[in-house]
Amino acid sequence: MCIRDSVVDDRLMEITHVIRAEEWISSTPKHVILYQAFGWPQPKWCHMPLLRNADRSKISKRKNPVSLSYYRRAGILPEALINFLALMGWSFGNDIELFSVRQMMEKFEFSGINLGGPVFDLVKLTWMNQTYMHKMDDERFAGYLREEIFSPQYLKALKPLVLERMSRFEQFVDHNSFFFNGALDYKALDIIPKGKTPDELSLMLGQLVELLDELYEWDSAHLQGLVEKHKDEIKWKPKDYFLTLRMITTGRKDSPPLFETLAVLGREMVRFRIRDYMNHLAATSIATPHA
Repeated sequence: MCIRDSVVDDRLMEITHVIRAEEWISSTPKHVILYQAFGWPQPKWCHMPLLRNADRSKISKRKNPVSLSYYRRAGILPEALINFLALMGWSFGNDIELFSVRQMMEKFEFSGINLGGPVFDLVKLTWMNQTYMHKMDDERFAGYLREEIFSPQYLKALKPLVLERMSRFEQFVDHNSFFFNGALDYKALDIIPKGKTPDELSLMLGQLVELLDELYEWDSAHLQGLVEKHKDEIKWKPKDYFLTLRMITTGRKDSPPLFETLAVLGREMVRFRIRDYMNHLAATSIATPHA
């Protein structure tokens, strides 16, 4: 039923090219047969290789930031992300890596797609973004900061959280930088609670991320209910649980109210920071309980 419906939908929308992940290859013959049965002309079929992490593992929406909203919040310019994604499985040629959408449209050929699994290299994306940032004129630079980083909507959401901790406006960025950062630096933080092991903390965080993935209403009340229920289920002390979560998501021991902070940071950023810390925890290879 699902395959038939998708074929009918594509036909009604006059789809001429079906471009999707290689995981769909096995079902393509069924689509072809349905087109033949209906007497419709076939669209062009193209299956793209799956994106990979640096360790060649498949990118997962549960483990990796895959939402455009995350990269937008992290300050990645649209043209940099489009340029970067265009090179995931395709080459412009002549070792050219930076190009406009118009240039890509003129140059693109399906025959140029590389069937090997391309690596989603965040270092390269960062380099590309920096290059595009340096090309911005003064007006767009100021406008981008005003609309994307310090947008009126975001500042309005922050106001009730940050005013209690400020007496001068010059304190705003210093006290609240974690609201505008992407990844945090955990090296100087002593996060593992006393009496807990890295494995116990990793297990707790893994469970929490899965619960957050399933949370329908992303607001402070629902976040508090979910977190407190999980804390009780795994029998962690409130101080250990809440302080750990606060430090992982803000990089600080003190911050505005935890659940309101998580609500403003948003689902993608909270998930990313928890996963990022889990990777940091695994990389440190701590084998003994925190003392």
